[in-house]
Amino acid sequence: MTANLPHRTVSTLCMGAAMLTSAILPSSSAAQARAASSSEWQVPMTAFGQPDLQGNWTNATLTPLSRRAGQPAVLSPEQVAQIESGAAEAVNEAINEPSDPDRPLPPGGDNPVCIDSGTTCYNEVYRDPGDRVAVINGEARSSILTRPADGRVPALTPAAQSILAEMRAFSSQFGQFDHPEVRPLAERCIVSFGSNAGPPMLPNYWYNNNYTIVQSPDAIMIMTEMVHDVRIIRLGEPKPLPEDMQPYFGDSWGHWEGNTLVVETTNINPENAFQGVPFSAQGKVVERFTRTDDATIEYGFTIDDPERYAEPWGGELPFRRLDDLVYEYSCHEGNYALEGVLRGARFDENSETRR
Repeated sequence: MTANLPHRTVSTLCMGAAMLTSAILPSSSAAQARAASSSEWQVPMTAFGQPDLQGNWTNATLTPLSRRAGQPAVLSPEQVAQIESGAAEAVNEAINEPSDPDRPLPPGGDNPVCIDSGTTCYNEVYRDPGDRVAVINGEARSSILTRPADGRVPALTPAAQSILAEMRAFSSQFGQFDHPEVRPLAERCIVSFGSNAGPPMLPNYWYNNNYTIVQSPDAIMIMTEMVHDVRIIRLGEPKPLPEDMQPYFGDSWGHWEGNTLVVETTNINPENAFQGVPFSAQGKVVERFTRTDDATIEYGFTIDDPERYAEPWGGELPFRRLDDLVYEYSCHEGNYALEGVLRGARFDENSETRR
């Protein structure tokens, strides 16, 4: 199952004796200390005069996308300590728990840490979901979303609900293994799991939340480790694609507002639906990348799609420097084993027929 291994595991398999260390994310107190001294820090510049965003980064975090009921927008130090220590204890317990050699096969989707119900389960050795609460401007956030004020995705429009109902009605005529197109894009290794590559670029809360950024005077490349997706953000006066040209990650154009890279993306392929909701032709995502210290890029985003959501919405989270290499994500299971998936389904069907 190489396709779904995190970079630390894949690289170990590929490099033999090479040992990679996990990214060490700074503590909340350290992040706050850096924020306090940010006035002394100068944004590094590229040789061609742009703020330097280059390098390897990770946006892994314990902070959920939406705010949980009853939580404030900003967590107290005690709440942060409880969340971070609880996550660490759970991981340590899971890793150190001895395995029963006579245990049965994994339970599939019945297990809370199963990535899918059709195969098996991963344990904590394979996962790398993050170990810190997201801190922005010295505030420990309870959710990535900050707009609307309740930190939750706004209501869908009637048009969006109708579209989703049509999609469900259409897909209901097929079995989940009837043909390749009904299998998810991620399983087919077409786009990253969750919304790692975006837009918006969000953690998947599982593993491989890592990126490599490379700049030139005319463009910025962001390579996402998950499924080795690549976004090319062109700089300068936008020359939008025709409406009928819809790349999976859309048509992205960027410009600099001081030290902040502002990226507007349109023409997002509706197949690359965000949380199951396809973008409309009018939908756009505006992202902001700001280098705030040597180890942090603050990332913000706004989704504005009046045909899908009752109001624009968005949030922000930190990208932390990753002091490690990012290796190719060997997503071969879907590309090369999809035939086996479909053959297995046909075998099961024939077995049922023979009974």
